[in-house]
Amino acid sequence: MPLLVYSVLRLALFGACWVALLLVGFVNPWVAAVIAALIAWGLSYVALRGPRDAAARWLADKDAKRKGTTQLSARARRDAADEDALLASQDEDVPDDAPGDDEDRQA
Repeated sequence: MPLLVYSVLRLALFGACWVALLLVGFVNPWVAAVIAALIAWGLSYVALRGPRDAAARWLADKDAKRKGTTQLSARARRDAADEDALLASQDEDVPDDAPGDDEDRQA
C-alpha cells in the first residue's frame, strides 16, 4: 500500500502543477505537461521523502520475502553461533594490559 500512496501523491502533485501552468496560460497543454512533470519530479523528491522511503522499505520487504532471505537457515544460525563463540574466546585470551596495546591506540 505505501507504493500506491506514494504514486497517488506524485500524480496529484503533477496534476496540480499542470493545472497551475494551464491557468497561467503562457504555454500550450503539451508543453505544460512536460514542464509540470519536471516540476513535480523535483517537488516530489523534496516534499515526499517520507512516503518515498516507506514505499522503498515496503518493496525491499516484499523482495526479501520473495527471495526467502528474511530468516537464516539452521546451518547459518549454527555457523553464526560458532563464530560468535570463537570471537568471544579470542577476546578472553588477550589480557587487558597486553604489550603493544598502548602503541596501537596511539597510532
